[in-house]
Amino acid sequence: MKRADLIRDKLAAALHPTLVEVDDDSARHAGHMGHPGHGHGESHFNVRVVAPAFAGKSRVERQRMVYFILDAELKNGVHALALDCKAPGE
Repeated sequence: MKRADLIRDKLAAALHPTLVEVDDDSARHAGHMGHPGHGHGESHFNVRVVAPAFAGKSRVERQRMVYFILDAELKNGVHALALDCKAPGE
């Protein structure tokens, strides 16, 4: 399973979002710290999540929720997440 799919599945299971998009942006970071090189990718992601669970939470609280859900991935190869976390209607 691709890491982007795993991230999407974990966020969907934990947050029950109305929208979850995960884009692998690793190719743009070839040669940067955390990129495994040799075309393997799967280290840098753009993540957009719209979930009722984010209602009433600050931007930092929302990001912490996502980091908690993806803790294993962040400890095992995911170097960077660009997060866009919204509540429905935002």
